[in-house]
Amino acid sequence: MSQSPQEEGPINATTARNNLYALVKLVEEQGHTTVITKHKVRALLAPLDRFPAARKTDAFPAHVLSTAQRDFGDLVTLAAQGQPQVLLRNTTPVAVLLPADPDALSSDTAAHPGAVTAGGAVNSQGNQDRGSTPRRLATLGDAIGSVLTDDPAGGPTFGLPGLDAATGGLQRGKLTLVAARPSVGGSLLGLAAARKTALVDHDMVLYAASGPNRDDIFRRIISAETGGEYARLKQGRLTEHEQKVAHQLVQAGDLLMIDDGSDLTAEDIRETAPHMEGLALVVVDRLQAAHSARLPLSGDRLPDASQVLATLARTLHVPVLAIVDSDDPALLGLLDADVTLTLTPTEDPAKVQVTVAERDFGTIGSAYLQPDLIHARFLDAGAASLGRADSPAGPGLAVSAGRTEALELAEAALPYTSGGHQGIPAALTHELAAWRTAVAGGDQETLKEILPSLLQAAATVSQWPDTHEGHRLANALRPYSTPESTDNAADAGQPATPAATAAVHARADVPEDEEDDEDGLQPGDEEDEPEGHVFPALKILRDSVDRSKMHPIKVIRKEERDSGPWPLISEHMDGEPRWAHPDITVTRVPHIRDNGKRVRRDKIDVPGSFGEGVLCLIDRNGSFPSACSAVPLAPNKLLHTGPLDAYDKAGAGIYLIDIPEWNRTDMPHPLGRIIDRPDEDGRVWVTTPHIKQLMKLVRDNHIAAMPTIYDSWTGKANESLFKPFYEATRKARTELVQAGGDPYKAYKTRLSIALRLLWPKRPSQRSPFWRPDWRMSMVAEASVRHWTVAFKAVQEGHQLIALRNVDQAIFWTPPDTPPSTYRIGTGFGEVKRKFVQAGETILEGDD
Repeated sequence: MSQSPQEEGPINATTARNNLYALVKLVEEQGHTTVITKHKVRALLAPLDRFPAARKTDAFPAHVLSTAQRDFGDLVTLAAQGQPQVLLRNTTPVAVLLPADPDALSSDTAAHPGAVTAGGAVNSQGNQDRGSTPRRLATLGDAIGSVLTDDPAGGPTFGLPGLDAATGGLQRGKLTLVAARPSVGGSLLGLAAARKTALVDHDMVLYAASGPNRDDIFRRIISAETGGEYARLKQGRLTEHEQKVAHQLVQAGDLLMIDDGSDLTAEDIRETAPHMEGLALVVVDRLQAAHSARLPLSGDRLPDASQVLATLARTLHVPVLAIVDSDDPALLGLLDADVTLTLTPTEDPAKVQVTVAERDFGTIGSAYLQPDLIHARFLDAGAASLGRADSPAGPGLAVSAGRTEALELAEAALPYTSGGHQGIPAALTHELAAWRTAVAGGDQETLKEILPSLLQAAATVSQWPDTHEGHRLANALRPYSTPESTDNAADAGQPATPAATAAVHARADVPEDEEDDEDGLQPGDEEDEPEGHVFPALKILRDSVDRSKMHPIKVIRKEERDSGPWPLISEHMDGEPRWAHPDITVTRVPHIRDNGKRVRRDKIDVPGSFGEGVLCLIDRNGSFPSACSAVPLAPNKLLHTGPLDAYDKAGAGIYLIDIPEWNRTDMPHPLGRIIDRPDEDGRVWVTTPHIKQLMKLVRDNHIAAMPTIYDSWTGKANESLFKPFYEATRKARTELVQAGGDPYKAYKTRLSIALRLLWPKRPSQRSPFWRPDWRMSMVAEASVRHWTVAFKAVQEGHQLIALRNVDQAIFWTPPDTPPSTYRIGTGFGEVKRKFVQAGETILEGDD
């Protein structure tokens, strides 16, 4: 507030209720008195010095701030009638509500020593009513001595140099709050501080876990320490290296004490901490903004809890680090921490900004971190400065092309250099280990020396592991073999070899003409089709939505897109199954399309153990428009419905769940590539089609139990919003597919454009739609149908070799014998089939 409440004049009770915590803070710190009006009555929100008798225990009605805020209107009325109301922070009086007219005080009240007299003056006796124990005072010399002897660098840190420089480490005696929306990774900063303090500094940590349980925390630590995927660890699959690290952590882990008991409260933490000898840090993971009956550290109980934690920090003179799953400024103001670290995603998905703010001073610094949620950790983004022309390391690290490729390659190499993953030559592993060491030390000259032998070792790789780690490593090597980086390398005497170029371009599952962050749209695509177009798909889709009686919201306003559910929605929520059987060999080989475009396609080798057979390629017709026949989505706004005890069939939207265990090796996970990007808790956001799919798999005993829904954004469900579009699309296909040629190509092109315009990615695209939840629900529905039909074939004994995207399945079958579960034909719901020999290049379909 720029002015005191007195300077701003009286405020009404509703405004005062909404700003109660801020007003009480002014009372405590500046002694301000605020006049509060309610209809025809007036009361004062005053400091205790105006009414010292309020300090006496049980002398007057007293209310903790959260309760006072809820019942504030009634308290104002009572105070105006002459009944003072004391406001408490936990058990400590901090302010009092008094009648604005001193004569309104009852005779009993006025008889108390120190009661308010006319004009608000305090009787002289009041100042003697503070008890016999004097307050502890400190001289300026005491304070200076404390400042000179308390070395912030000696306290706990995060182990992330950029962030530690911005914060000065975790300050003893203070409550530090990490504020981040779900899926940004706030909990991982708490874990980073705990790992650094307990495992590196060998100091005692109390980890109070209100959200994750002890097994989750231990898996995160193993994942972060070894570079193993957290999602895999949650399924109980550890490599030998990870098992070794786990045993080492157990032996050294008696300094990290975890309390994940049910009904954990701030008072429980306050009672436990003093009994831990040598305690150096308390981490509270986490405070949940949405109310949950199962979690005391949630909802409107958070302000009181934060005050308990702040008092604990001051009492024990240790840092208390608490994570809250929200960056809402209003909530953060209520929590009133000493220091607040707010995590905000940036336009660069490889960076998260951390803004450091201190009470009374506002923002005091910032830092950037690199999220590595797959491995349950953050990395320091400062190493990216190696490649900047203005960095202290010198102008333009030649091998990094002025960007962050050096750091990305180092991190992509970790799963292999740590021993957690196999599948690349030992010589390449050795070079990558040297690369990681040089990047960590900022040694530019060594990086230049390593590059030729690194590329030479990469050139010997004929096939990269068909895993997330393998794809990431291959992609991380690509910049060092592109023409741009070749020029940079040549400046330093580091030519890129043709063999290396071929090797690092061998991406395992993403065609080079398809990237997730592109919408495939061109300028002008958003315009209506000209009159007489063979298939005016965009107009048909728009009319289909407009005719709905639910009055759909087609465009979410730009100012709303950075909050609520919208930042949580990503392309990976489609659940496309990009999978190949673990016993086969898939190689990506160059291919030139008819239009001259260079792409890569699969070549599959099948071991003899599969018996005699051929590859049967199944291509589903019109997967996306078919999904429009009955895709469950919310036509109107998505509202925050928080944790749910069970899926409500009347709703649709997005849901935060655990990744259910899936042990079958003959089928991909039902959630497809969704599982590749879990948040720091190993949870993922999914749309309604996948929730309904999981329910069916649980009902049929293919999954043990339905995952818990930890958070949700939903609206009233509708499955027929796109049905008129589906009907028009099916009719047009029936008429045009036989004719083929340009009319059929034009039909397919406009159909694809219309569905992509549901979620245009570029601001320049003036689409009639902006509903990412509609787009991803439609694609997820197609993915679920694709997976379900393939699973039915596997259940009937057919051998699935690969399942790709939303329309391609490959089976190992006798010649000319497609799986009987598929219907052959040209209509929606039917498939085309083709047979090729193992080892042949599998070309794209013509539909």
